[in-house]
Amino acid sequence: MQNRKLGIGATVVLLLASTATAQRPRHYGHSIELPPGTIAQGQLAHIPALRGYVQPVEVIAPQGAKVAVRQHGRFETAPDGPLRMGLMIGPVYHLQVTNIPLHAGFEVYPTIELINRLYPPEGTKVRFPVPIQLTQEELEMALSGRFVTRVIYLQDSASALGVRSDPELQDYFETPADDDPLQVADRLGRPIAILRMGSRVPQFADSGAHGDPPVTIYPVNAGAVESQPAPSAAAIRRSPANYPRLPLQPRRGPTTFPVGYPQTR
Repeated sequence: MQNRKLGIGATVVLLLASTATAQRPRHYGHSIELPPGTIAQGQLAHIPALRGYVQPVEVIAPQGAKVAVRQHGRFETAPDGPLRMGLMIGPVYHLQVTNIPLHAGFEVYPTIELINRLYPPEGTKVRFPVPIQLTQEELEMALSGRFVTRVIYLQDSASALGVRSDPELQDYFETPADDDPLQVADRLGRPIAILRMGSRVPQFADSGAHGDPPVTIYPVNAGAVESQPAPSAAAIRRSPANYPRLPLQPRRGPTTFPVGYPQTR
């Protein structure tokens, strides 16, 4: 389902991931119009287990564009390709998008607010980051002075379609002007992150290197080299004994029965 009328500026994004999820909380007491960070802080108060968890996130921009995250009082060097990083639930992270196709010299400063996390198998969380795609249309909307809000959510497994989506394109649809995209995403699944993007250039307080939330930068191939934790010595002692595999036997021909043997069909 997709609405191409992009003048409203509020979208709900579908995140497809094969991860196990617990019962999802409702956000009907929250509004997308709350100041950035308010919803995430409410989540921490409601679910203390989210505190301190580092959730991998992958920000994907149009080809040629560069995305950097603010660290230590400045925007670090933007990598070539998607930006993979580990973010915590609670803080608001600031991004800088430069080298936008057809708009050289202009910059956009989105923010990301994580409000929940994924639950991948142990030792594989870097392989399953939360994908956040910055489309060319939305970047141009921000450059033109409009404000874009995206809510990325994990689809409810009870209503998910058994169809593999295009990994290069994040499915989305636009909410009507009188609907709250956070509440729409909550009805359809479990909201994970909120992206806000406009035309303003942020003014940061002169707080030095300690004013920015911590960020973990992952290399592009981090998911490929991620490995399971090594088993402990006690676990090895508890594991069943390994027996050698029996050699393969030559394949027999069709089964024959002696005369008078009862055969079943």
